[in-house]
Amino acid sequence: MALTFTLDPPLTPELHEGLLGLWADVTNAGGAVGFVPPVVPDDIRPMLIKTLHEVAEGRSRLLVGRDGSGAVAATAFLTHTTHRLMRHWIWVYTVMVHPSHQGKGYGRALMAATAASARELDGIEAIRLTCRGGMGIERFYESCGYKEVGRVPGAIRVAPGDDRDDITLLLPLR
Repeated sequence: MALTFTLDPPLTPELHEGLLGLWADVTNAGGAVGFVPPVVPDDIRPMLIKTLHEVAEGRSRLLVGRDGSGAVAATAFLTHTTHRLMRHWIWVYTVMVHPSHQGKGYGRALMAATAASARELDGIEAIRLTCRGGMGIERFYESCGYKEVGRVPGAIRVAPGDDRDDITLLLPLR
């Protein structure tokens, strides 16, 4: 069953809890979404509150994919660049698909919905994203049309002695 995507859904308590559960489940399954497992929802809550505050203020946009039962199954955050010379592209970050839905094409659907949402934003010509090296995630993004445009070796310290590259990818929209 396909996901139903909504850009900027109402920030309800139900959505908040769905996002919190998704983020914790993705992290604990080994997803590279800003935390290192194991986590509990309370570990993530401060970052989610900060991120949703940015959405509420209009500095970021939230794309949510719901499964057939209405549960939050996938998300991506899109944020505008504040630098006046870089307002023609946006960042996409905290891209997540629930582990129970991986392998169903939901990640590809999420990235297509992200690109479609970005194309509707006035003046946006490209999407940039970063990912953690050492996991092969960049190959997935490349299969969605993104091109690697930069890499900072060892920029992400997952644990002492476990440094990963910070990989920047770009998807031109025009």
